[in-house]
Amino acid sequence: MDQIKIGKFIASERKSKNLTQKQLAEQLNISDKTVSKWECGKGLPEVTFMLPLCEILQITVNELLSGERVYEQDYQKKAEENMMNLVREQEESRKKIILSAIVAFTGAILGVLLIYCAAEMIEMSMLMRIFIIVTASLGFILCVGVAIVLDREAGAFECPECRNRFVPSMKEYIMGPHTITKRKLKCPHCGEVSYCRHVLSR
Repeated sequence: MDQIKIGKFIASERKSKNLTQKQLAEQLNISDKTVSKWECGKGLPEVTFMLPLCEILQITVNELLSGERVYEQDYQKKAEENMMNLVREQEESRKKIILSAIVAFTGAILGVLLIYCAAEMIEMSMLMRIFIIVTASLGFILCVGVAIVLDREAGAFECPECRNRFVPSMKEYIMGPHTITKRKLKCPHCGEVSYCRHVLSR
């Protein structure tokens, strides 16, 4: 989905109702920074806010996701396009998560094998052992780095308190304790620190 187009559409419809970002935010019980983020194309409204937002702006969810007014003859076509875009986004996120796991696993195996070889080959010179260990360590760090970037960019994290979906900063992502599917993060919407679930769509 075109977040820039959707953001401009939200801004246009808001202005047509003579609402400021702050007034719209108050009606949705969110911060005006969140509305600004939507209108700048830096994120989509979370699922829990879509219906209330559409009611205030007097548009349909289909029009919101299309980023434009949809006329009756085009309604079915636009609905199908929006559904396909959602499916495509989830598929891309799923692929990133799988690739992230493969890269991390490969890096770990490669690092362990190289270090083992360097430690077991007695006839190898000390300089060669150090070279292999350093190379293995750098390869492992690189693989983990790539895995982290891919995993962070796949979908978003959903706050269990307010259901807001967001992408954390790289620092928050790395520092947050985590399980396989959840990560402890601070929600930028409600400010709660909790284990947020990794979801495939933003």
